Amino acid sequence: MGFRLPGTVNTKRSLNQAAASKTLSKGYFAVYVGESQKKRFVIPISYLNEPLFLDLLNQAEEEFGYDHPMGGITLPCSEDTFLDLTSRLRA
Repeated sequence: MGFRLPGTVNTKRSLNQAAASKTLSKGYFAVYVGESQKKRFVIPISYLNEPLFLDLLNQAEEEFGYDHPMGGITLPCSEDTFLDLTSRLRA
């Protein structure tokens, strides 16, 4: 049985709303997350200054190199892991 953190629901909703639009606002970039089905999320560029996010990018580099078939950065983690990480970065 699982539980949800209060910030996770709001984070997921705001990231999903931003990802629905194909245009990116200034200061944001798209990433693709998921194990089998990739889902697009739009996140702030400021996350590039965060050590936790940089670790995830290093893992992406090791797994995919610089060839990202989805057209954006593909992150090698589950959607739940990504949402947990982004909720911690927003706090």
